[in-house]
Amino acid sequence: MLFDQSPYDCRVEWGRRGTREAAARGDIIIVVDVLSFSSTVVSAAAVGAEIFPFPPGQDGREYAKSVGADYIFGRAEAAKLGKPTLSPVSFSEEHAGKKYVLISQNGAYCTWIGAKATAVLAGSLLNASAAAAAANILQQLGAGITIIPCGEKWADAGEHEDSLRPAVEDYLGAGAILSYLDGEKSPEAAVCEGAFQAAQPKLAEYLWECGSGRELRARGFEQDVVHCSRLDAMDTVPVLRGDHFVSLPQTGYIKQNGTGSWNFRPL
Repeated sequence: MLFDQSPYDCRVEWGRRGTREAAARGDIIIVVDVLSFSSTVVSAAAVGAEIFPFPPGQDGREYAKSVGADYIFGRAEAAKLGKPTLSPVSFSEEHAGKKYVLISQNGAYCTWIGAKATAVLAGSLLNASAAAAAANILQQLGAGITIIPCGEKWADAGEHEDSLRPAVEDYLGAGAILSYLDGEKSPEAAVCEGAFQAAQPKLAEYLWECGSGRELRARGFEQDVVHCSRLDAMDTVPVLRGDHFVSLPQTGYIKQNGTGSWNFRPL
């Protein structure tokens, strides 16, 4: 296909449509939704919680019952109930071993669309180098790597307007991961990496002042922005296994033999 960046090992595609393309190619997908889905998945996995991503517009509560998980409410509602939320700082060790269904317009939806890809990882600024290291190892499966900056949605998009709003924080998160990836990068990926390298000295400032950062701060979630701006603060790499994210062990991974599926084993 003309626009698929297929001559290159490392690629960048935006949002749901880009995820569908990458999944159809059988790529290794890294979903990047810095504020906040992928940062929340990384933070939850770091304390031992399991996240079941689920798209909006369906019955998430019923789905949570079917998988024996708690349903995560919106930030404000969950905070009142003392439960974890889409806010990554709401997860702590007390949530270890528990299951949660997490819905989001962007990151969860992209994960859902990409579920049939060779592998789906959750990447963010928090785990950029760790996510890239895992993807570098997974390349031995013979698949390319596509980073998906998920972006945001315009709430009031008109009938003939695209609802995707590219989000600078996701672009910078994608660029951070690309800066650690092996393999030849497409022009789209190289420019994304360059944007991160140029922005890195002011990374926290840019996330604080970008549109999504200002929106969260206006709603009282300043600590989310601070937390999600920390580059390489965690070595946790969540990978989608079936319908939920689990943390990769840090020893290396190979493909299962003969089944067409794959699993993680020490190298």
